[in-house]
Amino acid sequence: MSAERLTNRDDAVMAILKTTEEVNQLKDVDTILDKILYESRQLSGADAGSIFLVENDSLIFSYVQNDTLFKKETANAALYQNFGIPISEKSIVGYVAKTRQSLAIDDAYELDPTLPFSFNKSFDEKSGFRTTSMLTIPLIAQESRLVGVMQLINAKNEMGKVGPFSEESRTYIPLFCNNASVAIERGVMNRELILRMMQMAELRDPSETGAHVQRVGAYCAEIYGTWATRRNHNAKDIKRARDNLRLAAMLHDVGKVGISDNILKKPAKLTDEEFDTMKWHTVYGARLFKNQTSELDRMSMEIALCHHEKFEGRGYPGVPNSEVWSDSLCLGGEPRNGQAIPLAARICAVADVFDALASPRSYKDPFPDEKCISILESDAGTHFDPEMVEIFIEIFDVIKAIRDKWTENGTV
Repeated sequence: MSAERLTNRDDAVMAILKTTEEVNQLKDVDTILDKILYESRQLSGADAGSIFLVENDSLIFSYVQNDTLFKKETANAALYQNFGIPISEKSIVGYVAKTRQSLAIDDAYELDPTLPFSFNKSFDEKSGFRTTSMLTIPLIAQESRLVGVMQLINAKNEMGKVGPFSEESRTYIPLFCNNASVAIERGVMNRELILRMMQMAELRDPSETGAHVQRVGAYCAEIYGTWATRRNHNAKDIKRARDNLRLAAMLHDVGKVGISDNILKKPAKLTDEEFDTMKWHTVYGARLFKNQTSELDRMSMEIALCHHEKFEGRGYPGVPNSEVWSDSLCLGGEPRNGQAIPLAARICAVADVFDALASPRSYKDPFPDEKCISILESDAGTHFDPEMVEIFIEIFDVIKAIRDKWTENGTV
């Protein structure tokens, strides 16, 4: 979509319908938010924007884009900020959430002091950004459920000059958001469904927490994004693959539900026999996805089965004696190595091991970052795909931002 299309009603409606269809093909909430915010900014010419999602009585900062401030090296880290705003009339987004009415502001610094809400200048003061025009829209899904608020900032004309949001933007973008809000709610439900599945695994293995799988999923999505960008993959294809990979990686250890508590919760090192039993969690996890109906199923099976394979070989479960989707799926055969290990599993191996090293466990304190990185580097080419380790280190600022967002106390 592009801003000039808003001058023609029929073109604008067709563009909104087409983009809504694209949004509805996405599964993960972060990918959906990215698409909705980007397309809304394209429609309106907005330089920046953010989306807040409702959680209890607060609006949680969930996605941000800013062409002026966030260059390539800082944009992704900015996505993982973690703060909330009370749903009240004191803030602009809170006011829109309370009233469920869109609000257009021509100049945030010239608000009438008698209004119930005010503009918080702290972000501008810290960043040097100058917020002028704002268009803030409630995100309302089916049955009038408020799922969040989107705020667009600084509408620009063809010459790049900031001005008020046009009447067309004020009309058509809320229309787009009404349709897109259903996709956001579906994305949140998809994420929650996976987290509930992992809560079953957490009952068996205390290390398999919701925070752990959120981090591993986000790490994998960021590693993949850099890998695919290096190869000049199509932006749409990258988003679609990231969408699936984030969710699939969250399910990497779901097969642990089939392993005995005596092994999962043993406070000491496993015996060789116990470790052989533990290896079956890869097979049990893969079996959950053997009847595949989507790309997500395929990727989930690849990660569950292969994330313990090693780049030089010697990992597990190894190539089975039969096809992976057959009823006789089992351990055995030659270990996979190198490019024979699916890309998604090679990415997940790095993400999962780092998070285990950097997290507290009943038997150890978290390792410092320097030690974690040293272990990854020393095992590059043996345990890990060297390029995935290289990318992981390259984007380590983003990795740290992800870790700060999802902590072991359950913060989201």
